[in-house]
Amino acid sequence: MAATRTLVAVIAAFLAVSARASKYTREANEGLADAKRREAGEFRVVRLNQLQLSAVKLAELHSDLKIQEKDELSWKKLKAEGLDEDGEKEAKLRRNLNVIMTKYGMNGKKDSHLTDTNYIKDGTESDTLDDPRLEKLWSKAKTSGKFSDEELDKLWREFKHHKEKIREYNILLETVSRTEDIHKNVINPSEENPVKEEVLHNKHRELKEKLRSINQGFERLRKVSHQGYDATSEFEEPRVIDLWDMAKSANFTEKELESFREELKHFEAKIEKHHHYQKQLEISHEKLKHIEGTGDKEHLNRNREKYAMLEEKTKELGYKVKKHLQDLSSRISQGLQHNEL
Repeated sequence: MAATRTLVAVIAAFLAVSARASKYTREANEGLADAKRREAGEFRVVRLNQLQLSAVKLAELHSDLKIQEKDELSWKKLKAEGLDEDGEKEAKLRRNLNVIMTKYGMNGKKDSHLTDTNYIKDGTESDTLDDPRLEKLWSKAKTSGKFSDEELDKLWREFKHHKEKIREYNILLETVSRTEDIHKNVINPSEENPVKEEVLHNKHRELKEKLRSINQGFERLRKVSHQGYDATSEFEEPRVIDLWDMAKSANFTEKELESFREELKHFEAKIEKHHHYQKQLEISHEKLKHIEGTGDKEHLNRNREKYAMLEEKTKELGYKVKKHLQDLSSRISQGLQHNEL
C-alpha cells in the first residue's frame, strides 16, 4: 500500500510539473515568466529543467499522465472492493508509469535522452533509433528516392513508434524476470499457488503479444523501406496499422471485424487531427519565441493567447487519442486471449 501511495505522489508531482508548464502563458502575460526562467529555470526540479521538452512533448506528457491518473483512480476503487488481490493491476500501473518516465527521460538513468528532438521541429537527423537494424533501414529509405518529404515524415513516425514498442517490451520483460525471481525465492516449489501462476501467465501472454507486434512491425518497416508506400494501403497511421494487423489475428467474427475496421477509420481521423494541432503548436511556439525579442507587447499578447488555445486543444486531443487507443487495444487483447482458449 505504501508503494501505491508513492506512485500516486509521483503522478501528482508530474501533473503539477505539467500544469506549471501551462502556467507559463499566464505568467508571461504579467511579464514575470522570462525573469523567473532566467533566475531558476522554469521548473523547481533541476532535472526537469534539463529535459527541455518541446511544446508538443509537454502536451504529450500531460496526456500520458491524465491516462495514468484515470487508471490509478479506477484501481483504487477496485482495490477498495477487494478486486485486485493478486496485485496484478497495481503492478501494471507501475509498469505504465515506468514507461512514461523512460519515454520522457525521467527515470534517472544515464543513457536516457534528456533533450527532446521532436521530428516536427528539429527534423529527423538529430534523433536516434537505438537499434542498428532500424538505423540501417532508415538510412536506406532516406537515400532511396522513393519517398516524398511528407512520406518520410510519416515513415519516421513509424520508426519512432516501433522504437517505443521495443522499449515497452524491454520494461515488461524486466518486470516479468523480477516477478519470476520473487516467485522462485518466496514460494516453495512443491506447493502450487494458482493466483501467482495466473499472474505470471498473464505477464507472459502480454509479452507474447508485444513480441508478435514488434516482429510484425519490423517486417512492415523492412518492406516499406525497400518498396515505398503502397498507394492502395487501407491505413497510414502506425498505431492504426498495428491494431488492424492484430485485429485480423484475433477471434473476431466477420461482422465484428468490419465494425472494428470502421472504428479504426474514425480513430485514424482523430490521430490526424491531433497531428495537425501538434504541428500548429510547434509553429506557434517558435513564433512566440521570436516575437518575445521584438518588444511588441500587443503582438506578443495575441500570440500568447493563440499558443494557450493550441496547447489546451493539443492536450485534449492527445488524451482522447490515447484513451481511444487504450480501449481498442483492450478489445483486441480480449480477442487474442479467446484464441488461446
